[in-house]
Amino acid sequence: MSKRDKLWQKANSSPQNLTFNEFETLLEQSGWKFSRQKGSHRLWYSPNGQPLPIQPRKDGKAKPYQVQQFIKYQQEEE
Repeated sequence: MSKRDKLWQKANSSPQNLTFNEFETLLEQSGWKFSRQKGSHRLWYSPNGQPLPIQPRKDGKAKPYQVQQFIKYQQEEE
């Protein structure tokens, strides 16, 4: 199983345990492009131009609802 597959599995099974760095790695590996940052808010765009603003929780993990939005967008694009 590749690193990307392991990250996908982790994102799907327990989005609340995905670190923010792992989330950004998953976005990048999925073809999303980082656009800009203002404060802690970072804006990413899907290959089809769908925007996804994200920011880390105070404990350094990704926000579960943002991970779930990303998964939903990915499924819609497939």
